[in-house]
Amino acid sequence: MALINWTIPTAKFSWTDITNPTAEELKLISETHNLNEYNLKDCMEPDHLPKHEDLGDFQFMITRFLNQEPGTAAHTIQGLSNKIAIFYNDSALITIHRVPFEFIEKIKIKYYDAHICNNTNEMVIKIVWNVLHSFDAPVLQLANEVDQIENKIFLKVLNPSMLEDLYLIKRSISVRSKLLTLTGEVIQSIKVKSKDAIMHQDLKELRIKLMLLNDQTHENVTNLLNIYLSLSAQKTNEVMKVLTIFSVFFMPLTFIVGVYGMNFDFMPELRYKWSYPILLVSMLIFSAIIYWWFKRRKWL
Repeated sequence: MALINWTIPTAKFSWTDITNPTAEELKLISETHNLNEYNLKDCMEPDHLPKHEDLGDFQFMITRFLNQEPGTAAHTIQGLSNKIAIFYNDSALITIHRVPFEFIEKIKIKYYDAHICNNTNEMVIKIVWNVLHSFDAPVLQLANEVDQIENKIFLKVLNPSMLEDLYLIKRSISVRSKLLTLTGEVIQSIKVKSKDAIMHQDLKELRIKLMLLNDQTHENVTNLLNIYLSLSAQKTNEVMKVLTIFSVFFMPLTFIVGVYGMNFDFMPELRYKWSYPILLVSMLIFSAIIYWWFKRRKWL
């Protein structure tokens, strides 16, 4: 069941906040505020990216609030975030979203109901500010996860699950970078008055800071992926080196055993008294020569 809160208008503008609206409720909003039905349908698309449109009578924007506790394997736009659609002009502000947001209720109580905000632009900036802050804790959490994986990799405690974890983190960071980039376009579209310019500039700087943190984490993950693959290749090479050394030691010995294991009738060495000890000594000499050669080449 949708929650539609028609708050008491201030002297400047009215705010309509709608949670999970039905088709009939969207139609009512469309008729009441003369909004295009297609724009209202955009509000209900779960994976719609952030954007801004000038509708003439209204400014329309979509932004995405990052989930604070996404699933461990969440790396899609819909899995990582929830959408907030905003229609606003000088006299009205309309916010539409599928799930309830606690921060919207706090903004309404602190600024709107208390008549502190006197224009819709300022209120929109405060909403987007909270949206951007939703990226803050998750990016630090991802950075901590990357640090933990980095410690394990450099301690050579390699685990195949690390590669999957790094891949999912990289995908997640890529999605967040895309959302932050598109949110930047939304922020640029907000037309502010001179008294709101400082707050608007702070909003831009916050997005830049989050972009830098996100890019740094992405770079660290990429480097760790390369290091993990290099260490895995090195470990495989070490195993192959050991197997190769063993095969080289046993190659001449296997050849000698194969020759004297053919059991031909005319093999005089088979009837010689000292054949067996001479053969054993020859095998030891061959093994010693191979060992000396490997040591000289510094392969052992």
